[in-house]
Formats: sequence, structure tokens, C-alpha cells
Amino acid sequence: MLRGMAESRRTLCNRDCPDVCSIVATVEQGRITKIQGDKAHPITQGFLCPRTSQFLRTQYSPERLSSPLMRRNGKLEPATWDEALDFIAERLLAIRRESGPASIFHYRSAGAMGFVKAVTSYFFEQFGPVTDRAGDICTGAGEWAQNTDFGDFEASDPSDLTNARHVVLWGRNVYVSWTHLLPVLREAKARGTEVVLVDPVHHRTTELSDRYVQPRPGGDFALAMATARVLFERGWTHPDAATWCDHLDAFRALAASKSVEAWCAEADVAVDEAEDLARRLHAGPTTILVGWGMGRRLNGAGIVRALDALGAITGNVGIPGGTVTFEAKRRRPFDMSFIAGNAPRRIAEPLLGPGILEAKDPPIRAVWITAANPVAMLPESSTIAHALETRELVVVVDSFLTDTAERAHVVLPTTTLLEDDDVLGSYGHHYVGVSRPVTPPPEGVRSDLEIIQALAARVGLADAVAGDARAWKRRILKPLEAHGITLERLEEQGPMEHPFAGPIAFEGRTFATPTGRVNLMTEVPPAPAVPTPELPLFLLSLSTERAQASQWARPLEGPLVVTVHPDAAHGIADGALARLESAIGSIEVRVRHDRAQRRDVAVVPKGGRFRAGQCANALIRARLTDQGESAALADELVRLVPIEAGS
Repeated sequence: MLRGMAESRRTLCNRDCPDVCSIVATVEQGRITKIQGDKAHPITQGFLCPRTSQFLRTQYSPERLSSPLMRRNGKLEPATWDEALDFIAERLLAIRRESGPASIFHYRSAGAMGFVKAVTSYFFEQFGPVTDRAGDICTGAGEWAQNTDFGDFEASDPSDLTNARHVVLWGRNVYVSWTHLLPVLREAKARGTEVVLVDPVHHRTTELSDRYVQPRPGGDFALAMATARVLFERGWTHPDAATWCDHLDAFRALAASKSVEAWCAEADVAVDEAEDLARRLHAGPTTILVGWGMGRRLNGAGIVRALDALGAITGNVGIPGGTVTFEAKRRRPFDMSFIAGNAPRRIAEPLLGPGILEAKDPPIRAVWITAANPVAMLPESSTIAHALETRELVVVVDSFLTDTAERAHVVLPTTTLLEDDDVLGSYGHHYVGVSRPVTPPPEGVRSDLEIIQALAARVGLADAVAGDARAWKRRILKPLEAHGITLERLEEQGPMEHPFAGPIAFEGRTFATPTGRVNLMTEVPPAPAVPTPELPLFLLSLSTERAQASQWARPLEGPLVVTVHPDAAHGIADGALARLESAIGSIEVRVRHDRAQRRDVAVVPKGGRFRAGQCANALIRARLTDQGESAALADELVRLVPIEAGS
């Protein structure tokens, strides 16, 4: 490249998002000067979400770490890689020798989604196996529900929405959590598709919607049951539903256990809302896109199962334009068999803090954290902070000094998404691809693979994790080679659709259950939380256009903003400061009035800094969903308390 000449380089976004966008980076004299969406990628279509489009602020932030940090005399101070890794190796070997490998806990989450990063998990299996996580903070309940109902979970190709007569966005804010579905929905609407939004929170997706239903938080199961009863009473179920549904009579009895009016009262919606949903399902083909928030409730798995049932009994599963989608199975096309999953003990991810503290025989003495900021992103932030502060060894691999990294004994600086070298799949579509560094990392920064290989060399496991990133990519991509999808083709041509999931999920109504039929639910799940006079508001901590989990495009300034209906503010003025209190804590907030919201919700952005008092998870108890070991994040009740002048 000639001096001063700009060069375009392509990579993939590795953030926790269904889009997995193809990024075109402009590089001049070794510095990235611009990033934009790849016009040639059929999903990205030339644009990036507002968060990623501002990523250069993060890439070149002065707060980015460029050398390891070690805690000395209570303070984190710069160290060399040899110092840091020698110390870690010595402590891990000693702890394993004294207490066994189960006393070491490896926690890897979704802060970066590449599969080569799983080599870290492989190392800790070889070193131990050590204690590992169980469940999933976001998707465990929904995946469990669809595995139970359909024998598997999968999504139709996004373009199939143009075959639908009706699309029901059940708890999905596509402007925030699935930005690249917007062009498809707009095309579908231009062809005559009608869109219904079901969500207790009023948000921008209402702009796309032909009808908006605003149920009580957690009332989704009751609304689904009301809709099911209407379907049965009107004879609007598919005449052949019994041929692909088990327990149809038992599900009918479940729906009939309350009147339509009673179910709707429980959901706090008008009866005509259930009737309208039933009419759309009957008219079909209808697609239900199930929001991930459905799985973050005490009855989360039950809600998803109820929505699966609505699709199944009306024939809206396995046909063009008809499906119930929670997410695509992003691991499906890859060979991850090197991960044995043989941990001697597991701690449910939503119970991370209490789980570490309560672990016995042996206790957890060391914690290694990769691609995660659990203090900010998991419930009971204070408990997690305390759990980490009381361990003998905490190692955090991150690019920044997060709330979690601040509690580490050693912080190891790693690469960003623009320096990533990995294999990526999607939970929103069926394209697979590889990320490649568009610029080398700063001196002193290493990739997750390089870090774990350097550690492995110090504990006698160098051979187990040997191989550069391209070698591991080949291993992971092995199942695709027979279909002509090779590492070289992905590097040269960009992402390609994998062949292990067709354009229609469960096409032909073929299911992987033991009977080959849909396993309809037959029992009522646990009841959702109920507001009280003392705690009258549901705390709903949601992603925003500015924030991807705890990764903010720009730092939050000032107190966290809580959005409520004016009647729910109890006299606290718009823009005034207040305290938001739950059963376990409180934070200072700035109140924002919004008459479009329900009177029983308090909406805050998720992922703010715990240190700055901006983290909603400090208010949320660590509780599991009914199934799937997800976090019941959306069932915490809170109240607003005015701050007296001068206090």
C-alpha cells in the first residue's frame, strides 16, 4: 500500500447480536479512519447499527488497556506479560494441587461471539476439568421451550417474512435488537403483510406496526391462552393439527380452564385483542417472532411454549411465512466436538454471585473471566462484586477496566472486534463467516487464543491448544468443507449460507421430538410477579440504540434515566432526581415522563456502570426462570422515592 493511500478491509462484527454484520473498514497509514456496512452482504445491506457505527470511539479510546495489570498493595498496576502469566500459572497450579480443579471456575460469556474463543474453555477442560457455568442469561428458557416442543430450535430465513400475511412481533424491538430485520419487514409490508407488536413497553417499533397490544408485564402467557381459547371456540385451529400435535386435547383443556374474559383480565388487555390475534393466526400464514425478553421472566419457558402452541395448532409452523421463531441455532454448522462439557460442577449463570459464595467441597478459590462483565450484566451486582473480591485469584480478560476487571488480581488486555480473528455464526440468520484483523492490535495486546496458549505453555498443556487462529478455524469449519464452504472461500468471497438449516424452519412440519410431532404444553407455568402498594412498578432494563449490553457507544452521563408514565411518578416532576428502590438496593435516577408507557413499568437502559451507580442489575435479585436456567430479570418490582432538596 502506497503511503497515504486508503485501503478497504472486511471483517465481521462479533458482538452479541443476531445480525453479525459485515464491516468494511477504511485503513490509512495503519489507522482505521472509517467503518461502514458492507453493501454486498445480503443481511448487512450497507448499514451498521448506531452502536457499531460509532465503534471507532471505543477502538481508539484513551481508556483502552495496552498492558497487563496486576494488583500490588491493593492497586492494579502495569505489569509485563511474563510477570502476569507466571503469577497466574503458579497460583492455578497451587490451587489445583491443594483443592482440586473444581475449586477453579472458568466463566466465558457472550461479550465476543467467535468460536475460536472456545479454545479457552477447552484449555480449562484439559487443565481440570474445572467448574463451569450452566444455563444462559438470555436464551436458556426459550431454547429449552422450543427443544421441548419441537425437539430442536431453529429460525426460518429472514426473507421468509415476505411470505407471511401477518407478522407478530411478540416482545421484539427490532430497531434496537434486530436492526437488519427492518428492511425485510418494510418489504413485507409493501407486499401487504400486516405487523402486530405485543409488548408492555411502548417503543419505536410501534411505527412499523398496524396494531399494538400492550399487556401487563408477564401477562403474555395469559394473552396466549386467551387467544388459544378463541381459536378453539371459533373452530379456527387447523383441521389436521392432531396429525402433527401431541396432547392437543390436553392443551385445549388448559386453554378452557379460564374464560377468554378471565385470561384477558389477567393479561390486562381487552378481549378484542385476543380475538384479533386469533383471527390473524387463522388467516395465516402468520409468523410469530418471539423476543428474547420473553425468556427473562419467572414464567419465561411457559410463555415461549404457549406461543409455540399457537403456531402449531393453527398450522403456522413449517410452512412458507408461518413459523414461531425464537432464534437460529448458530452452533449448528460447526465442529465444536473438542469441547467435552465434562465439568465436575456447574454454576447457573444467573446465580453467579450466590453460586460462587455458596460453593463448598471445594470452595471456589479462583475465577477466570473471558468475554464477560458479570458485575454489570448479571443480577445482584453487589453479590457478584463481593464474590470476586473475596476470591484468592481473579483473572479478567478484557480491553477495558470494567466493573468486573476492577475487582481482578490480574487483568489481561485483549483484542477488539476490529482486531478479531475468528469464526462466526448467527442466531438471526444462516450465514457463516470469518473475522479477520483489519488492523493489528496495539503493542502489548494479545488475542484470547494467544493468551491461553501462553498460559498453557506454563502449565504443561502447550500441545493441547497448539495451532494458530487459521488452524483452529479449519477445525471448526470442518463439517462445511464437504459442502464447498472452506476457510479460503470465506476469506475470499465473504459469508456464505450454511446448508444445515433450510429457508423454512421445521419445513413440512417435521419435528425432532420422540414422536415426530409437536409436544404441546399441558400445565400452567409459575405465575409472574404481582406489583404491591410498596413496590408497584416492574423494573424493565432494556437494550438501547446507544448500548450493546454493557458496551456503550458513549459513556453514560449523570444518573440513570428511568422512564415512567406520569401517573406512576407519584408527583415526581419530569426531569427531577429520585431514588429507584427494590427489595435489595437503590440507585439515584433522573425521572422521565412518557404517557405512552403503562402505569406499572419503570424502564431503564441496561448495562450502565455499577461504580457510577448506573447499573440496574444492582436492584435485581438472582432468580432462575421456570426452566432453562435463564435469569428472571424482568420480574423485579421497584418504587420511585423523591429526593428531598438538600439531601
